[in-house]
Amino acid sequence: QVQLVESGGGLVQAGGSLRLSCAASGRTFSTNGMGWFRQAPGKEREFVAAIRWSGGNTYYADSLKGRFTISGEYAKNLVFLQMNSLKPEDTAVYYCAARTGAQLIRSQAAYAYWGQGTQVTVSS
Repeated sequence: QVQLVESGGGLVQAGGSLRLSCAASGRTFSTNGMGWFRQAPGKEREFVAAIRWSGGNTYYADSLKGRFTISGEYAKNLVFLQMNSLKPEDTAVYYCAARTGAQLIRSQAAYAYWGQGTQVTVSS
């Protein structure tokens, strides 16, 4: 099993920035990458960003590219999400997930382990 703990969420004004962190523990050798997803009130959970450990390739939702940046420290089992120019529509619970499968990197089915989520609220 892999345990994931997110931190860094909170309340921020529109235009501000936050950096989310995710720490993984347990059988982390079984993961091939990490991802961030979010779920806004009344909406389905959606893909935000992902990083592949082999090669360090990064992937983003098209609408977020340029504002959000994912990075990781494989040896420390850490992944980060830098969020800039935040908008009220970014308000959501943000989840860290560990990828173990071979499905498409944007597919939730590829991620076997999930954190508890951290709330991000952006005020206008």
